[in-house]
Amino acid sequence: MSTQPSAAPGAALPLQAHWRSVYQRKAQVETSWFREHLDESLRLIDALGLPLSAPVIDVGGGRSTLVDDLQARGFTDLTVLDLSDEAMAESRARIGSKAAAVRWWCGDVTRLDLPASRFLLWHDRAVFHFMAEPGARARYAEQMASAIAPGGYAVIATFALDGPERCSNLPVQRYDATGLAAEFGDSFMRVAEGRELHTTPSGATQPFTYVALQRHP
Repeated sequence: MSTQPSAAPGAALPLQAHWRSVYQRKAQVETSWFREHLDESLRLIDALGLPLSAPVIDVGGGRSTLVDDLQARGFTDLTVLDLSDEAMAESRARIGSKAAAVRWWCGDVTRLDLPASRFLLWHDRAVFHFMAEPGARARYAEQMASAIAPGGYAVIATFALDGPERCSNLPVQRYDATGLAAEFGDSFMRVAEGRELHTTPSGATQPFTYVALQRHP
């Protein structure tokens, strides 16, 4: 598979250390965001009708089972990006020999030198809402716009306006579909949206907002 992209100077090492600590202390089923399958993400992805050869990146996909489900659907060009290599190691072990067919990139999505116009689908469940600073949100949006090919898509999920104000001891930004789509400016148009009431392993309910965006040709 391709070489991991290099990081720009000033990578957020303290943030990497934070998430490394989280994954070392908590098993997958102990983290509040755990779902056996990302049902709403998969619903929106299925509706896009992408070819199975479409290049896909799952941002923050460390322990997520999205890679399992996309492989089961027949997708062949998959990349997982996460701040924690420990989290991705668990996914590599889980899918066994199929891990060799996936690119595993460790780093901060706002800092890595991502390949331009590489992906037809960018997926992010619960990374963007940790971008508490406007500068971080702007860098994320620039990275996404650069990495998605014209006509490609993004499926983004964050806490809804009535969702938690913090997660994993960090502040988060909350959105409705209109506000979330607006963060990505004129480069994208909203093509679908959704709402999910996620039940955490402890039994709490967390409302999520989803949008599917298409990059203008």
